Amino acid sequence: MYDFQGMDARLQSFRQFEPFEGHQVRALSWSPTADRFLCVTGSAQAKIYDRDGLTLGEFLRGDMYIRDLKNTKGHISGLTGGEWHPKEKQTILTSSEDGSLRVWDVNDFKSQTQVIKPKLARPGRVAVTACTWGLDGKCMAGGLGNGSVQIWNIKSGWGSRPDIYIERAHKDGEDVSGLKFASDGFTLFSRSLDETLKVWDLRSTKTAVKVFSDLPNLYQQTNVALSPDENLILTGTSVEKGGSVGGILHLFDRRRLELVRKIGVSSQSVVCCLWHKRLNQILATTGDKKEGGTHILYDPALSERGALVCVGRAPRKKSVEDFEARPVIHHPHALPLFRDEPSRKRQREKARSDPIKSKRPDLPVTGPGHGGRVGSTKGSLLTQYLLKEGGLIKETWMEEDPREAILKYADVAAKDPKFIAPAYAQTQPKTIFASSDSDEEEKK
Repeated sequence: MYDFQGMDARLQSFRQFEPFEGHQVRALSWSPTADRFLCVTGSAQAKIYDRDGLTLGEFLRGDMYIRDLKNTKGHISGLTGGEWHPKEKQTILTSSEDGSLRVWDVNDFKSQTQVIKPKLARPGRVAVTACTWGLDGKCMAGGLGNGSVQIWNIKSGWGSRPDIYIERAHKDGEDVSGLKFASDGFTLFSRSLDETLKVWDLRSTKTAVKVFSDLPNLYQQTNVALSPDENLILTGTSVEKGGSVGGILHLFDRRRLELVRKIGVSSQSVVCCLWHKRLNQILATTGDKKEGGTHILYDPALSERGALVCVGRAPRKKSVEDFEARPVIHHPHALPLFRDEPSRKRQREKARSDPIKSKRPDLPVTGPGHGGRVGSTKGSLLTQYLLKEGGLIKETWMEEDPREAILKYADVAAKDPKFIAPAYAQTQPKTIFASSDSDEEEKK
């Protein structure tokens, strides 16, 4: 965004922002009161900004799974164009690749007021590549990707059926990139990717009044404009691949319908152009896939304000007294207080696998002993091994009969009973143990 009053010869902008990340800006349009402007990008949602570049609102995106476009609350595909109503400050028009035009009320961003589905020769969806209002706002026009141009008159009960339908306005399959109404209400100018600019009389649309050919066009936003007195027609040309000629601004005489002048603007393609009515200056945007720019053509004698204000204004020289404080960048996450603690999961897993840090008990020895430990066949401890070898520990329980091992303590228990047995000694009957089964079998 540029302000002629605040710029000097360096022509630096006062504000720069990206409306929708990753999408190109395809159209800009000021409101009649010039307090807001419409920004149309390659996304499905148009935005409204104020004069300072602050966002005022964003229109809704439609449901892409609803087939009937009239039942969606907004566009479902990328926008191709848009324009503010020339008279009403709350009405705008947008066109989209989803094959529809929509009229919006800027006071309600949630839904459109009118959905227009252009007439098609066969069923399907064809992108609407250009749209425009009539100068009085009583009609609108749309250009389609199949080369047709359709016009609707704004009246009570109007709908999608066009009042004027030019089926083969341009070559089939070539997008209509720009449309422009004349103030008389019946003259229309159309620009297309088929390298032509056509003049139409809407009272008889069988053939074009005039066809200007050999106008290379590689961009879907290449428009057509008129001078303030509407005596001249303006359009730009694109730089063809491998061509040596740069972008040229062509001026045609509307009455004689002939080329008046060619102006070489840049080595890049001329995409959009505008002849400002109050400033009497021509603005032309140029660019390619790498970069772009805006060129202003003016006459020192005939033009007023605009570029004349800032072109002759030299940049202010730096004074010794100028003090420029270096900016201090506050990065809160750089302070230890706000810094996220690093993950210690790996450290915990590593300590867990370390037997010393995790204080893991010694695992049982399998196989021969080592490190002062005896193998599993001779016991797990060295002390047990030495006692066994010295005969101090005799493990005979594997060879004894469990019943005999218990009965050998029967005499001791009878002579010296402990705990519960003495309390019931007088009343308890005499215990009689059954004889061994093996003895009974021998007797038999």
